[in-house]
Amino acid sequence: MNLFMKLFTAVYQLLWGDLITIPLPGGSSVGLSLLVLILIPAGIYFTIRTRFLPVRLFPEMLKIFTKKGEKNQKHGISGFQALIISTATRVGMGNLVGVVAAISAGGAGAVFWMWVTALLGSSTAFAEATLAQIYKEKDPLYGGYRGGPAYYIHHYFTRKRNRGAKQASPQGRRSVIAVLFALSGLICWCGISQVISNSVSSSFSNAFHIPPLYTTILLVALAAVIVLRKNATVRVLDIMVPVMAGCYFFITIFIILKNAGQLPTVFRQIFSEAFGLRQVAAGGFGAVLMNGVKRGLFSNEAGSGSAPCAAAAADIDHPAKEGLLQALGVFLDTIVICTCSAMIMLLAPSGLTQGLEGMNLLQTAMQYHLGKFGVIFIAATLWLFSFSTFIGILFYARSNVAYLFGDNWWSQTLYKIVALVMLFIGGLAAYTFVWDLGDVGIGLMTIFNMLALLPMSGEALRALKDYEGQRHKNS
Repeated sequence: MNLFMKLFTAVYQLLWGDLITIPLPGGSSVGLSLLVLILIPAGIYFTIRTRFLPVRLFPEMLKIFTKKGEKNQKHGISGFQALIISTATRVGMGNLVGVVAAISAGGAGAVFWMWVTALLGSSTAFAEATLAQIYKEKDPLYGGYRGGPAYYIHHYFTRKRNRGAKQASPQGRRSVIAVLFALSGLICWCGISQVISNSVSSSFSNAFHIPPLYTTILLVALAAVIVLRKNATVRVLDIMVPVMAGCYFFITIFIILKNAGQLPTVFRQIFSEAFGLRQVAAGGFGAVLMNGVKRGLFSNEAGSGSAPCAAAAADIDHPAKEGLLQALGVFLDTIVICTCSAMIMLLAPSGLTQGLEGMNLLQTAMQYHLGKFGVIFIAATLWLFSFSTFIGILFYARSNVAYLFGDNWWSQTLYKIVALVMLFIGGLAAYTFVWDLGDVGIGLMTIFNMLALLPMSGEALRALKDYEGQRHKNS
């Protein structure tokens, strides 16, 4: 066991620890982890190769988004529904707990670097979602389609092994990297299940004084009713995600309008602390930069390979369309929802929140804005965000379970039961190891995904060129 923990710690440090430290004036420094060194340059690369897609094609993203589209398969899902599923997992604890942690450790300036990370991540999200669409397959169990990084990784390494063979069915010999990706995903999502229930039970205990056991039993029972039914997941998220994101957004807009006079000061604080000489001189610029970048990467998940598991399931008429929808999803997650969380905290008096961290900071800020209702609202919002995340990750798991164990109901049901058990255990006690397990899982997913995403990106770029050509021809 000690050997396992040493190995686990070493992998965690390799992925998330400071691999390179760059000294800055005033005694400050910027520590760059392996994942930051991979994802930020990849985001810059994809942004340049797509000719600044997040800005240039933003109107087109909105146009596709507003045209929800129709399903052509009996049990298929539309591109819009695939976006809803990926948004359900992106708009989770990272939007509350992650933003709070970024501002607690890095100050207001961290928000700016979260925005930058999201803009870069949008291009990466486009590339991986488009590839997932190109290599999607028929799903004999659930109907419609399935796929994701495990499938395009399989095709890439099988083609290399077979020296350019065009077909590489996952029913044949498995690719080691694809297997490692699928396993990393399943481990990561089990870890996240425990984190979800612990956050929910803790917030309900603080807000309503409900014992964690009761909250956990209700959470697991509701989740079981949804995830153990064949096609309930998409229908539930279709209703749940727009409602929860909309409520959170409009409550935040109310708070912003109520404090509109402070907005110039807040934005001045964000930009001045993002670049300010005061942070450099105080030795804190590294914390500002890296907390914004790390939390931005964690929140939008671009490059990790999670969202493509939903993107592949979309029944849509062009792969690039789903890529553009998933790029928009990163924007909605970080630029819109994460900024909402940041504004709640930054519009509260600094003297009131000084010295506070974590959920105490957010709940104190909400209590200032909305009184006791604010504390209750945050607890309810965290419950909805977390619950939708759990349902979404089990949708992701479908294709990975199928890749590893084939098309059968026993493996699909068994993983759901394991995830529900983890959900129950996490609600009763917090395990630091579980948080780290989720971090390692998503880190390994990113490494394995990037091994195929970067060399295969030309296919996504050709799909984008083809889509833009068709669009201009039809305009």
